[in-house]
Amino acid sequence: MAEANKHFQSFVDEGRPVGEVIAINNFLVQIRGMQPVNTHALVIFEDGSQGFVHHILEDRLLVLRLNNSKLRVGTLAVVQQEDLLAKVGKDFVGRVISVTGEPLDGKGPIAADANWPIFNGAPPIYQRELLSTQLETGVTIIDTLFPIVRGQRLALLGDSKSGKTTMATQIAINQLKTDQIVVYVMITKRRSDIDLLLTRLNDSGVMKKSIVVVSTIFESLVNSYLAPYVGCALAEYLWQTLDQDVVIFYDDLSTHAFAYREIALLSGVSPGRDSYPGDIFHAHSALLERAGKLAASHKCLTAVPLVLTEGGDISTYLPTNVMSITDGQWILDMNVFRAGLRPAISVGLSVTRVGGVGQNERQKAQNAQVFKTLTEYNRAKEYAHFGTEMSTSTHKVLIKGNQLSQIFTQVPGETYPLAAQQLMLDVILADDAPDNLDVGLLKRVATEVGKTISSADKYPQALAQLKSQLAGGTS
Repeated sequence: MAEANKHFQSFVDEGRPVGEVIAINNFLVQIRGMQPVNTHALVIFEDGSQGFVHHILEDRLLVLRLNNSKLRVGTLAVVQQEDLLAKVGKDFVGRVISVTGEPLDGKGPIAADANWPIFNGAPPIYQRELLSTQLETGVTIIDTLFPIVRGQRLALLGDSKSGKTTMATQIAINQLKTDQIVVYVMITKRRSDIDLLLTRLNDSGVMKKSIVVVSTIFESLVNSYLAPYVGCALAEYLWQTLDQDVVIFYDDLSTHAFAYREIALLSGVSPGRDSYPGDIFHAHSALLERAGKLAASHKCLTAVPLVLTEGGDISTYLPTNVMSITDGQWILDMNVFRAGLRPAISVGLSVTRVGGVGQNERQKAQNAQVFKTLTEYNRAKEYAHFGTEMSTSTHKVLIKGNQLSQIFTQVPGETYPLAAQQLMLDVILADDAPDNLDVGLLKRVATEVGKTISSADKYPQALAQLKSQLAGGTS
């Protein structure tokens, strides 16, 4: 305690703004005085505990506490630093940490390289450049129809148990084959959900190039609120300082919004639509705008926020907010899920606004052809329900559509390189594709043959080899 008082007194002696605690409500502290001060400034109390400035009112400050120590009215507080900072560094890669930066994986302490502003501003326009490189997800339906490019912000929306986390994990696992670092932020999750994610990341081997930031349902609302910003700070350091391509997953921004709403209501902020505070849009836009591509290094930070929907309704307040911020969205549909397709992507509702810039001419042609085939397939299925007699061409469309559905179905951990995806689609979309095609065999052989493609001019030869092996039944 004496050491804490000495530390506190050193800031007072420096002439930093001092205030007095006038009210305490769990993690929310009201302080009189302490002017001038900035929002998000770090505050230290006499007992050594800390908090940060959340709101600045005319006659008082609202401070969110970062510790659970007992605090009394009348306690003095002083500004410790102008910004709330997170410990960052390359040694965080491969580790599981709490929101405060403490290791949770039992692998010992982590040496930080620097401190980084948790609420850092987004890079200005003049420091950015146009996006151009496709981010390989390994998920065929995504890479073909709704691709994402490095530096893009693309939302993943769906009902509870529709497979959002599974799909995000699948994309993360595929980064083992790329040069990207993965940052995965789990916000207000159950221990079972955390363990399942960590098991998948460890079993796949991608954990060695990942950072997992965890806040559980048992932690304070403040930790739930800070979690995505801390994860973004870790990603920004790797991206902006170490010139590393990074992809960050926020799982999920709905629970983050719920925590922010509770904090706002307890703070006395006037509720807006659905009782959210008026600045909920800013809270998420300021976070997601931090992604992009830097002109100086040509490196990218890609953001994939997950958002919970209810009853498949994507027109409610929070989903529409996030969709208006991002550059597209993947929508998971429970009807598609019940039909046995994984991931349960809604082809009609999903969209990518800039993802096409990363595709080559072959991919763009396949994209258009697949969309056309799926449209014809859905129309043919409607006719088939009536039991009407079908023409040969309609029957062929049903077969192709069914084969595409099998190609697009991937279990957790099942990913395919772009070359293998293009080979599989070219085989199925060809006019001479056999009706009795073994899709499982196609997936296996295409994966092997795809490894032989070292340049674009090798593709026709590989496609011919694939068709030859399929005709001979070779695996």
